[in-house]
Amino acid sequence: MPVVLMLTTVPDKESAQRLAQMALDQRLSACVTELGAVRSRYRWKGQVETAEEIQLLFKTSAVRAHELEQLILANHPYETPEVLSWQAAASSGYAQWVETETHRATHV
Repeated sequence: MPVVLMLTTVPDKESAQRLAQMALDQRLSACVTELGAVRSRYRWKGQVETAEEIQLLFKTSAVRAHELEQLILANHPYETPEVLSWQAAASSGYAQWVETETHRATHV
């Protein structure tokens, strides 16, 4: 069963904690792994920049991936945030857990 992995970088721990908590609270991600501090070098507005950032890896279901991306984009502190996503094969137990944790509750 596939799961969707979504990666972003943020400038600080506060941003990382806020995005992760929002995704979990809204059940858009079953798990958010803080991959730790990274140093990014990139070209931005004609200049080569270097930044210390924190990478976050979100695990979600295919049906919630678009909503998760929208949440990240709407709440990210960067003008042009990095949001990369891809489907990955997962063990059946893990994929089922991700599906269960990101299932949208239905009201009857």
